Amino acid sequence: MGVVIRGVILDESVLLAPQRDDDLHANGSLQPGAESLLRKLRHSKFRTGITYGVGLSDHKVSLLKMMTATYSFDSFILNSSSIDDAKHEIMLAWGDIGGILYLVSSEKKEVFPKLSNCGWLIVALRLLGQESADVIEDRSACEDSSIFYINQIEELPLTVCHLNRKAIGSSVVTVGYIMKPSREDDFAKRGAFPMYPTQNGLMFFPLMLELPLSPQLQEVDIVLHKATDEIISIDLSSSTNFSNRIAYTRGMQELQRYMEHHPDCCVIDPFNNIYPVVDRLKIQEILLQLEDLNTEGRCTIRGPHFLKVDNFNELDLVQRLSEAKLSLPSIVKPQVACGVASAHNMAIVFRIEDFKDLSVPLPAVVQEYVDHSSTLYKFYVMGENVFHAVKKSTPNANMLMKLSESNGLKPLVFDSLKSLPTANDDKHCGCDNYSKATNHFIDLELVTDAANWLMRKLDLTIFGFDVVLGGRRCVDGS
Repeated sequence: MGVVIRGVILDESVLLAPQRDDDLHANGSLQPGAESLLRKLRHSKFRTGITYGVGLSDHKVSLLKMMTATYSFDSFILNSSSIDDAKHEIMLAWGDIGGILYLVSSEKKEVFPKLSNCGWLIVALRLLGQESADVIEDRSACEDSSIFYINQIEELPLTVCHLNRKAIGSSVVTVGYIMKPSREDDFAKRGAFPMYPTQNGLMFFPLMLELPLSPQLQEVDIVLHKATDEIISIDLSSSTNFSNRIAYTRGMQELQRYMEHHPDCCVIDPFNNIYPVVDRLKIQEILLQLEDLNTEGRCTIRGPHFLKVDNFNELDLVQRLSEAKLSLPSIVKPQVACGVASAHNMAIVFRIEDFKDLSVPLPAVVQEYVDHSSTLYKFYVMGENVFHAVKKSTPNANMLMKLSESNGLKPLVFDSLKSLPTANDDKHCGCDNYSKATNHFIDLELVTDAANWLMRKLDLTIFGFDVVLGGRRCVDGS
């Protein structure tokens, strides 16, 4: 059993790229991968500090201080002749926290003995051209050394994870996660992905698709992924198996292959189970079955009326809309629900003639627009736990008509990830209902039943859906 790492110190040599002192472009002064590492450490639950020497230029010191302020880190002055003083300052700032890891460039070998005497574990970042075979796969060769070598700064989270797993033993469950940086940042700032082990024995670290995945996956017990963030293209028109209709990035393909050869690896959620959620038509067909949950004497819940459209110029479109119980205005969405840039390009249509040349990608799903007084209930399912939040949404149809009238009743086209059509006059949009929205407006027991039913039907552990309150409760899976 080793010492659990509780603090991480980054030497300026691993953060700053070589540059002229008169270069005033601060962002260009960071090493590749440095900013990504700083973002990950910010919410890691590790005490984190940055050290630099007295002789560093004012510009570089200013950049490092900006980094410490941005990411809420500490900064310390450390020279080869004053390491004991720096250790004392760190002790005063952090207390006796236990294991400290010091990341430093391999070019500073002269300070390694003094750093080791501080009781710190040294991780040395090799300079370009000094790399040996991938160190992640050769870590065992230096298990007994007080110095670990890595080839890329992105390897640090895995190194820390490896050391802490070795120190703690089987009492910790390690979760490796993959998702786009913006999503990771959003979760991390809420405390969702601490690299330092939690009280309930969980430890998280980011799986890096830029590095070989196999050695990383050997360190984890659970893989948590957002595979739709790694989709390159989707072909819903293909008659092949659905798994062959989605093209993933190289890194995600490597993860798929690993899972195929290691079926015992716990993954949330299996790739085959996420395919229905990328197809709005498939989800709408599943939501039709929510009607089976309704019982006499209580609120009811259902999916919205819908129609798949392959061509907005269909001669019988009016008849097909009527048969699908759709009236105008209706909302039109691409059949592809996520994973590609155009998946969130939508439109609200007020006149039948405006379907012609509509800019929403085909095939599309035309969905009834349910008046919901600008109030949307977003439900989140995590295993047996169901949470919800009340969000502001689009106004009722009469207010949307007024918005469209100013533009000749043309369709309201929007990207649902960026902006929604909103009413300027809160008195008429139903926004007062949003501000007063409380649990008594919605039958939480019924929606929880629906969430559990969807969890079993989709065989997913983590997912979300929207609920609006119309004449009857209406669930939108997209």
